[in-house]
Amino acid sequence: MARASRQAAWEFWGTELKRRREEARLTQEELGRQVFVSGGYISQFEQACRKPQLDVAVRIDGALQTDGFFERMCRKLINESGFTDYFAAVADLEPLATKICDFEPVLVPGLLQVAPYTRAVMLADNPFVSDDEVEGWVAARLERAKHLSSPARPMYWAIVHECALRTPVGGAACMTEQLDHLVSLARSRRVVIQVIPYAQGAHAGMSKSMRLMEFEDAPPTVYTEGLFWGQLLDDLSMVKRATATYDLLRAAALSPEASLSLIDSAAESYRTT
Repeated sequence: MARASRQAAWEFWGTELKRRREEARLTQEELGRQVFVSGGYISQFEQACRKPQLDVAVRIDGALQTDGFFERMCRKLINESGFTDYFAAVADLEPLATKICDFEPVLVPGLLQVAPYTRAVMLADNPFVSDDEVEGWVAARLERAKHLSSPARPMYWAIVHECALRTPVGGAACMTEQLDHLVSLARSRRVVIQVIPYAQGAHAGMSKSMRLMEFEDAPPTVYTEGLFWGQLLDDLSMVKRATATYDLLRAAALSPEASLSLIDSAAESYRTT
């Protein structure tokens, strides 16, 4: 679903939520208490600032006695989002985030990828799909990456393992372009990148990708992903634990300056291959 039509669907969902809430003579805070979210959450749904969430939609149907209307609409939005079910909510929250902290143990984070690198990753996971499908995925990822160049871009911090620099995804030319891109982003001060070197050995969060997101008027979230699954959580205790793990990752990583030198050196090694 194109972003414009997706936004229109959110607005319809939000308008209907407001209309039916007011018919039930409930304030945003009162409905929020019934469905276990804040009144601010309800406000964000009604203003189409936040994508409808399936579990909340089910509870809203129960509270407002709307016979599954909001759940059905929410499922349609998820199915037509252009992303897998478990990642769709993450992609829709990215433009709202004021701060994003990524950790990737094997790959360059998606928001920092160049097209040839993304294409190589997608093809490795999906060797039998059509070129059109692959190019659609690449375009979607590059579209998301534009958030880092917008005037309202979030503060973005990425920690990667040295493995992501040394694994020749897409070949030497692809890796040269990718690592040069990381260097350019870091030097332009649009992002902060740190590398955990091989020499560090064992460290917190090994083999587990992680994303922390903070927002202006909503609780922070943590997202983790495995093979064919992902989990987006806003439970404060879980976010605190994830934040503590991210702090340990920062402590294990090289400084931003030393990391930049390592990335530059790795790019040069691919350039001379």
